Amino acid sequence: MTGTISPVYLLNVERGEQEAAELLDVIAERQLADWEGEWAPELFRAMQRLRRAGVERSQWPQSRHWDWRKKTVALQQGILAQAGFSIVCDGLTQGMMIVDTTMKRCRIDSQQGRNLVYVEYVENAPWNRKELFNPPRYRGVGSILVRAAIALSEDLGFRGRLGLHSLPQADGFYADTCNMADIGIDRDYHNLRYFKMTPGCAQTFIMKGRGGGGTL
Repeated sequence: MTGTISPVYLLNVERGEQEAAELLDVIAERQLADWEGEWAPELFRAMQRLRRAGVERSQWPQSRHWDWRKKTVALQQGILAQAGFSIVCDGLTQGMMIVDTTMKRCRIDSQQGRNLVYVEYVENAPWNRKELFNPPRYRGVGSILVRAAIALSEDLGFRGRLGLHSLPQADGFYADTCNMADIGIDRDYHNLRYFKMTPGCAQTFIMKGRGGGGTL
């Protein structure tokens, strides 16, 4: 699988300038190889540093147990309800996302039951995470992936509607950077917060990106 490639730009934090990258509408073997050969060892070393520094486990990356090879089984089987996205820059995968386009519906009263794109998993490469590296290598990965989910929602006629359950460490990103509506703790889904993006929120977020914001 090669997928469709769209040019995007990430902020190279060390150089303080934009760097050309590629947004792919696929998670291919290349991405999984990067996860196994680059992400996993880097994450292990980062957690060793946190352990030596006495950082409590509650502050460690909450996605550290994710197995992207297992998570992409449905994608590899060509199940139409799921779609994968990835970002490549400087020859390495910088972020990945899996969405579902059929199984979830809107929860807020004004749009109850309408179709949306549900973001199942989204993750940044370890070296791009500010809680692990100071400074991180690139910024903008998460925002680009969210914009890709919005674009897919619009293409499907869902008008940019998104939904997701957030790991606590990402709550601020979805609430503040993405301007998503916080629906509250979902007791039926691991006590994670559920966030919803309405068409209005989607347009605000897109315009924010065009103005140079949203670089996480």
